[in-house]
Amino acid sequence: MMSSYSKIVSVLNLGRMGFLDAYKVQTKFARQHLDNMAGVHGAKGENVVLLVQHNPVYTIGIRSKDYSEEYEQKLKKLGAEFCRTDRGGLITYHGPGQLVAYPILNLKYFTPNMKWYICSMEKTMIGTCKHYGLNAHSTEDTGVWIGDRKIGAIGVHGRRYVTTHGVSLNCNTDLNWFKHIVPCGLEGKDVTSLSKEKGCDIDINDAVKPFLENFQRQFDCQLKYIDKENRGI
Repeated sequence: MMSSYSKIVSVLNLGRMGFLDAYKVQTKFARQHLDNMAGVHGAKGENVVLLVQHNPVYTIGIRSKDYSEEYEQKLKKLGAEFCRTDRGGLITYHGPGQLVAYPILNLKYFTPNMKWYICSMEKTMIGTCKHYGLNAHSTEDTGVWIGDRKIGAIGVHGRRYVTTHGVSLNCNTDLNWFKHIVPCGLEGKDVTSLSKEKGCDIDINDAVKPFLENFQRQFDCQLKYIDKENRGI
């Protein structure tokens, strides 16, 4: 029988941080889980949700061969970083005004099923949109939509049911950055944000509370807030 501690999820707000620096934090927490499962002495996994607002960056998933070096340089000239990752999914954009959440979870404490996990993260974003009176939904295309406009993206990686990468919800993002790519490889689809749909400014500080409330409900967990200084970040 699992202890109640297994259902505690720490919340760490990284603030504004570059993509690669945030990925180092992800891998630190993921390694703790993997070492714990491997029986490494003193290793203890901690379920955590990392919240971050990235500097402008285009990221691509494991199908990186679809994107040439020339294409990469073209995007970099716009003033954004370009990073190849081990997540699922195609190209997307992260930047200021976008709430990015990286849950580093051992799904054996929840439901050990990646499809369940992706669905739960979509429901978390859908519930956050509902908080603002917006009727968002999921489709056969991964992510969260309002009509045929994408408001939330998801791209994850799982190793022995330990999750990395995560989701992004457009709050008051500059949507012009998306015009230079085909977001998630979906031709003819528009991108939107909470602010655009509501006609007023909604920044990530507004969206964090409803997002975490919906995460807590979907994952049936207790949230515990921690800070960077105590974790040497």
